[in-house]
Amino acid sequence: MGRVGLSTERLVRAGAELADEVGFDQVTVSALARRFDVKVASLYSHVKNSDDLRTRIALLALAELADRGDVALAGRAGKDALTALADVYRDYAREHPGRYAAAQLRLDPETAAASAGGRHARMTRAVLRGYDLAEPDQTHAVRLLGSVFHGYVSLELGGGFSHSAPDTQETWTRILDALDVLLRTWPAER
Repeated sequence: MGRVGLSTERLVRAGAELADEVGFDQVTVSALARRFDVKVASLYSHVKNSDDLRTRIALLALAELADRGDVALAGRAGKDALTALADVYRDYAREHPGRYAAAQLRLDPETAAASAGGRHARMTRAVLRGYDLAEPDQTHAVRLLGSVFHGYVSLELGGGFSHSAPDTQETWTRILDALDVLLRTWPAER
């Protein structure tokens, strides 16, 4: 039996907090054991190893992001929905950089299928319904939005825009304006 007060959920949440503090790539069972001032072996009744811990943190992050997205998208369509979803990703990444990095972890197919990852795709497709895109263009647009959101957020978090004007919020707003125009005037297939 594990130390009183330790549970898988508590360890995963502590691991997520640790990821936000020191970076997702620094999260290990050993680091978590140090945080709780326990022996590493005492955590193995709750998580199998560091990969299991990191996967659980990724699943937590995906679920948190999807929950935020569901709330943000409720009752919105078109550009309002696009902006709301984009802001969910950006705000989450700024508030929880380690968890955001965890959400990018490549999961095995079975774990991915059971994760909140599918909710992310459905939310993006819900936004795109306001733009009336048919397949395969809708899938192309899902990939475009994911690339832009993740690319911008990653560059911004990494300090890529910190030494130049204009302000990153102004650029973010202009990018979302441009995406809205692009989605409303999606090019016809060649």
